[in-house]
Amino acid sequence: MYQPKDSSKSPRFCGVRTFMRLEQIKTTDHIDFAVLGVPFDTAASFRTGQRLGPQHIRNFSSLLRPYNPDMDINIFDYCSGVDYGDIDVIPGNIHRTYDNMVSELTPLLKKNVTPIIMGGDHSISLGNLRAFHKKYGPVALVHFDSHGDTWDNYYGEKYMHGTPFRRAVEEGLLDVNHSIQVGMRGPLYSPDDIEDARRLGFEVIPMREARKIGFEEVIKRIHERVGDHPVFVSYDIDFVDPAYAPGTGTPEVGGPTSFEALEYVRALDGLNLVGFDLVEVLPTYDSNEITATLASAIMYEMITLTALKKKKQLLQPAGEQVLQASKE
Repeated sequence: MYQPKDSSKSPRFCGVRTFMRLEQIKTTDHIDFAVLGVPFDTAASFRTGQRLGPQHIRNFSSLLRPYNPDMDINIFDYCSGVDYGDIDVIPGNIHRTYDNMVSELTPLLKKNVTPIIMGGDHSISLGNLRAFHKKYGPVALVHFDSHGDTWDNYYGEKYMHGTPFRRAVEEGLLDVNHSIQVGMRGPLYSPDDIEDARRLGFEVIPMREARKIGFEEVIKRIHERVGDHPVFVSYDIDFVDPAYAPGTGTPEVGGPTSFEALEYVRALDGLNLVGFDLVEVLPTYDSNEITATLASAIMYEMITLTALKKKKQLLQPAGEQVLQASKE
């Protein structure tokens, strides 16, 4: 069983920085989740520096503790997890980076380990989805973002941080009939910037609509859309209003508060969650580590969902456990 150091016995400023003070080890044995970094940012279109996001999040995550009072669970009563380290990226070469990602994630997925992945810019999601497709086939996507990231190209380039989900649809990696995007807002080039995602098959709830219909209705739509399909969650930190997450590359005002940002993740409990990524944290613009504070908390809630899923599986009768395993 792998779990964090006890910060009541070992001060948080001691030791090498890992996420939540987990042991840093590359293993697929006896673990339920693995935290990984993908420090790649050469597909960003405006500000860069997201390559430093994983270490920035890790640095602040030492404040996290094993018991989650909001979800009433001690994570490590049900889960074992490690900080798996960073996937080696190739700066300036997104295609070789994708190959490395698939190679590194595949052994974890074969062992039914849930990857919790830190970017990096949002282009990394395509590499993640290629790996998940090898295990699950087309997966459902729950995508929290202020941008749809379904553009066809930037500057004639097909592989940028604004294009990963169009490429994922084209490659057959996503079950779009069970996928949903939430939070889109801000100025656009044309109505097609939203409508293209719908034409690709996504359900889209822009932020203004989310405010109008209310949080509970948004969550209801997410659960109805996804059903019991294996689902990958992609969370761009610019989903959150820049007052609460200033450290990002393309901020858009009018987003959720930090409390709401966490509630959106917590409300995914009950879905068939198989993996997560959190992207676009940019330390240079993160005054007082506001963004790192929130990003580490969002990842903590993602890990909590893994623990809740494990708890429910352990409490299931043996026959239902076999059925659940067959779905995965």
